[in-house]
Amino acid sequence: MNIIKNILCVLFGLLFVNAGLDKIFHYMPVPPMDMDMQKVFQAFITIKWLMPLVAIIEILGGLLFLLPKTRTLGALVIFPILIGIFTHNMIFYSQMGLIIWAVLFIIWLWVIFENWGKYKKLME
Repeated sequence: MNIIKNILCVLFGLLFVNAGLDKIFHYMPVPPMDMDMQKVFQAFITIKWLMPLVAIIEILGGLLFLLPKTRTLGALVIFPILIGIFTHNMIFYSQMGLIIWAVLFIIWLWVIFENWGKYKKLME
């Protein structure tokens, strides 16, 4: 079971590193967007510091998630990004985006529950 968790966490981390790098280098094709999505992306472009910040958080969180020793910190760093993905998919996309988010959230929850003792120490 530990091997499966490690494989899933490495894939999870690499997914976020890839998403962050794409925000910086723009190497993946952008899917067609409706008018509402285009307005949102225009707003993101207007706020010049927002996308680099999100990219850095995704890359940092993804790299932290790759290693078992830093995975608990990576889960904390990735949490705001997961909330953003959920909100984005609730507003703009169908259930397909939510299914992908649900898989990511389950992996994230697994890491949170397995390391709950470490988080409990932070709250004391």
